[in-house]
Amino acid sequence: MNERESGVTRNDLEGKHLVDAVTGAAVGAEVAREVYGASDIEDKLLMPERVAAMARDLFTRLLSTGGPEQKTIVFCRRDRHADDVATALNNLYAAWCRENGKPPIPAYAFKCTASVGGSQYLADLRGASRSHFIAATVDLLTTGVDVPAVRNIVFFKYVRSPIAFYQMIGRGTRIHIPSDKLMFRVYDYTDATRLFGREFIAKLSKGKKGDGPPPPPPDPAIQVEGIEVRVTGAGRYIVTQVDGAAMPVTVEEYKERLAAKLLEEVPTLDSFREHWIDPPERQEMLKKLPDAGRSALLVRQLEDMAAFDLYDVLAELGYGMAPRTRTERAEAFTYKNGGWLSGLPANTAATLKALSAQFGRSGTEGL
Repeated sequence: MNERESGVTRNDLEGKHLVDAVTGAAVGAEVAREVYGASDIEDKLLMPERVAAMARDLFTRLLSTGGPEQKTIVFCRRDRHADDVATALNNLYAAWCRENGKPPIPAYAFKCTASVGGSQYLADLRGASRSHFIAATVDLLTTGVDVPAVRNIVFFKYVRSPIAFYQMIGRGTRIHIPSDKLMFRVYDYTDATRLFGREFIAKLSKGKKGDGPPPPPPDPAIQVEGIEVRVTGAGRYIVTQVDGAAMPVTVEEYKERLAAKLLEEVPTLDSFREHWIDPPERQEMLKKLPDAGRSALLVRQLEDMAAFDLYDVLAELGYGMAPRTRTERAEAFTYKNGGWLSGLPANTAATLKALSAQFGRSGTEGL
């Protein structure tokens, strides 16, 4: 089944272990609804295997993008869901610490909702503290909360409103110089990003129609175990301006846009090199690229090219030049120019070697 498209039907629950989510008493499939829509999941239908699968996938992605200790906000369906998500992530983190011989930090993942006074943890989430890295929330962090250090926004809940979606996304948009945060990631498990570019249209309230019959009692929440859950990847996207609106495009499409703009501004590798070695011309060239030069930094990070200077990132993308790491370039300079360097005054040679070493560590930006 695909929960997003068809929901979860009563037939899907046949033969599974069902209990009342509040009392824990066993129940039969006959008490379940005919179908649970996407918005009912983790509200009227609790699925522990789903929580575990999503938490495991998210934790794995954190490990591959810098490690588990990244400031992250996970939007959940209900308080109970936030509890379960925080517990699952804490268990994964504890296991990772044991495997790596690392003492775990306190309060790694925590529930941050109004029901538990979550606002008291905001200072820890905001700061570069050694605790409170992953906030599992419902709606406490959607508006009016400034958390510049947050690197990841995660959707474990279904979102229908474009307004609410943009408010949630907005929690990650601030840069944070102390932690070198220049971008943030969105992990979308519920197709919330379909709301990019949608108009902000609110439904008019119909108002009260007088006294009517009381509403029927709410359906009991059911927990189901025994359903196999798989998280399938839908690709990587970068949000950029498309026809004046912020829209996600694939990484490959983004790279194609960047390469096309680079070639439009600087048609040849020789002219690119000439622009690069002149700081004002280099800055002007970068400003003309998509997203005011941020594009080159994004591609370097997403393509795991942290060891390469932006010169090599762009030269490969636009002109097909084989990239070389900063260290390789620094070592090649010293090796190829050894004779020339040895003929210079000692202080001059030492200065040039120091500049080369500095480039090897930090690239053009470090000079």
